[in-house]
Amino acid sequence: MSELKKIEPITILMADDDLDDQLMAKEAFEENRMANSLKFVNDGEELLDYLNKRGKYNESNAPRPGLVLLDLNMPKMDGRTALTEIKKNPNLRRIPIVILTTSKSEEDVIKSYDLGVSSFITKPVSFNDLVAVTKEIGRFWFGIVVLPKDDNTIE
Repeated sequence: MSELKKIEPITILMADDDLDDQLMAKEAFEENRMANSLKFVNDGEELLDYLNKRGKYNESNAPRPGLVLLDLNMPKMDGRTALTEIKKNPNLRRIPIVILTTSKSEEDVIKSYDLGVSSFITKPVSFNDLVAVTKEIGRFWFGIVVLPKDDNTIE
């Protein structure tokens, strides 16, 4: 296999209402020495505000993410509804969305893929397993996959 492409730092946006999960994810990415900027929102409404640069979000504090890590079970607007809204929007639908949730439901897996999710990962229970998962996320999404350019151009 040929060498992996050079990993360029991009913004990762994590939508998760559990502050402990946010902290563990931050520490796991740091453990892997990933240079990516990791931003957090707490629910689906805040995710859509961030992506659409509404309310408290603007160009300077809400860079377009190259990847969204999305929990399904959040207050206000859950991940399923947010995913539906993102994939309906021509300016957002190309952003890869990875479900990162505690759900192991086959129904959630099927519905997520039907809605256009890029991949579905059940959250690991231990920190060491989360470090391993975030390492693979980084390797795959930033080392192997070609991501769309950071623009809103619609063809």
